[in-house]
Amino acid sequence: MQQALQLCGYLFGVPLELLVIAALLRGDYRRYPFVFLYAVVDLLTTIIEIQPAIAYRSATPAAKKQFALMFWFNERIMQVLVFLLVISLVYIATKHLRPRRTLLTGIICGTLLVAAISFWIHYDPNPPIGRYMTRWTRDLNFCAAILDLGLWALLIGARQKDYKLLLITGALGIQFTGGAIGQSLRDAAPAIVAMANNFLMITNLARLYIWWQAFRGQPKTLPAGDASLK
Repeated sequence: MQQALQLCGYLFGVPLELLVIAALLRGDYRRYPFVFLYAVVDLLTTIIEIQPAIAYRSATPAAKKQFALMFWFNERIMQVLVFLLVISLVYIATKHLRPRRTLLTGIICGTLLVAAISFWIHYDPNPPIGRYMTRWTRDLNFCAAILDLGLWALLIGARQKDYKLLLITGALGIQFTGGAIGQSLRDAAPAIVAMANNFLMITNLARLYIWWQAFRGQPKTLPAGDASLK
């Protein structure tokens, strides 16, 4: 049953990832380059993981260990891209604020500090690697959710609403919150790991669908100064 649900997740997720990338290529990739980078890397890591994930139950212990190492390596890459993505969205949303550089510097330094402290607290050189990585990614998702909430509040309070950016940010908030809850369930109750995995899959699919809806519309013509990050 769990394997069938996992397969359904891939059957829905991969086409959605392709649709998001195709929609971005219509022009929005210029304004949201880190969204585009995140979408491409997310697709590549997903494709790499499909075969070993589906065959995990019948795999040898060595193959399971190799898959775990690959999965958590990919997860580190995605966590770095997540924070680059959020920071890029904050940059776009704060173009009207004067202390922009100070704000971004504070966010970057705070993020690195939280990531370093969390890794130092949870790191365990003894296997399995998923034990400390689950707790670390839980903390990072919680931190990302807070940043995303601040960005959402900033966008809601703006006089001119950027509804596309609101959709992008809202979708990320769903994924970050789902990631924090799912990783917490994995750590606190190993007996319901399958349920936690399904919850993570659903929130990720929700983020993909909302992004697709956000980018599939006709791209708006932007002023020359806003065509890309500067």
